[in-house]
Amino acid sequence: MINEWNLELLQDNLDNETHTALYLYTPMCGTCKLAGRMLDITAATVSGYKIGKADLNFSESLAEDYQVESVPCLLIWKNGELVDKTYKFESVPNLFEKMQSHL
Repeated sequence: MINEWNLELLQDNLDNETHTALYLYTPMCGTCKLAGRMLDITAATVSGYKIGKADLNFSESLAEDYQVESVPCLLIWKNGELVDKTYKFESVPNLFEKMQSHL
């Protein structure tokens, strides 16, 4: 299960220059529920990432800072630099390959 992150926890991970992924969702989004389950499975199989999630209703500054247009959204950083923004969660293998490609 992926833990909830606040802005401070996200910044701590970005400052540590690790591979970081943040899943953005809203509780009323049905597609987000499915995407979250797919990401839980992916997170259990991919290594080398710090992965968190955040309810976009409580993280509006993230939407502005990273120009998030809709949810679900997966943001991927490598060494503190945003390298990928994904809205389309096709499948667990697709998410796995996407994350592996940035390691």
